[in-house]
Amino acid sequence: MADTTPRLTVPDLLEFKEEGRRITVLTCYDALFARLLDGRVDVLLVGDSLHQVLGGHDTTLGATLGQMIYHGAAVVRGSRRSLVFVDLPFLTYQVSVTEAVRNAGRVLQETGADGVKLEGGVTMRETIGALVRAGIPVMGHVGLTPQSVHRLGGYRVQGRGRSAAQRLLADARAVEEAGACAVVLELVPAALARRISRQLAIPTIGIGAGPGCDGQVLVLHDMLGLNEGFAPRFLKTFADLGPVVRKAAEAFSREVRDGRFPSRSHSFD
Repeated sequence: MADTTPRLTVPDLLEFKEEGRRITVLTCYDALFARLLDGRVDVLLVGDSLHQVLGGHDTTLGATLGQMIYHGAAVVRGSRRSLVFVDLPFLTYQVSVTEAVRNAGRVLQETGADGVKLEGGVTMRETIGALVRAGIPVMGHVGLTPQSVHRLGGYRVQGRGRSAAQRLLADARAVEEAGACAVVLELVPAALARRISRQLAIPTIGIGAGPGCDGQVLVLHDMLGLNEGFAPRFLKTFADLGPVVRKAAEAFSREVRDGRFPSRSHSFD
């Protein structure tokens, strides 16, 4: 029997916060993983982190709109119940509000996703507002914003010190006031993230921001232990699949070289 469970909606995220239900988010880049994760997490985030995870690059800055649309469409095809949000990559929304609306609209038109995510707080208030007025749900992202890694001087905790904390709080409030449906808090001191979460009506999604957020997000491949050697303090691996993959590849190679695979049972008469 076909699964008739409806896909979550953007208003559900606000209801989850009001009910005190924690929101779960994982990055996802393809239809296969989307099918495995669908309904087991609330949101599948097609992050521009794919440029690093799948492409082997040092930053997210080279991700293109075409890449995001291709992978976003794949994730939507592989899912039925989880919400799908797609990152807007670098320079697709910063140049002008008009260009941001056009590019975000393309993402929704060509992928079928439920919304987009973009980085920035106060400086992105006008852009977020324009997207929301155009009917495009927006998830914000403040704190450590990877597309600004060079300006920030690396992947560092943000919001330490009174003035920095005030700026970060102002960024989060600006995202909410502009109409965003949620905001990611990345690499933020736990006490500050808890304070922001309590002051906002929209849900906060933490990564490296402690347990006081309304939800949590991790990069799927990191969480599965596939990104070996990457072990930041905020990451917990929930599986150790790196050794499993290596052992499977070694077993395949042995059986092929020994003539054990393919056997008669894997062949056609």
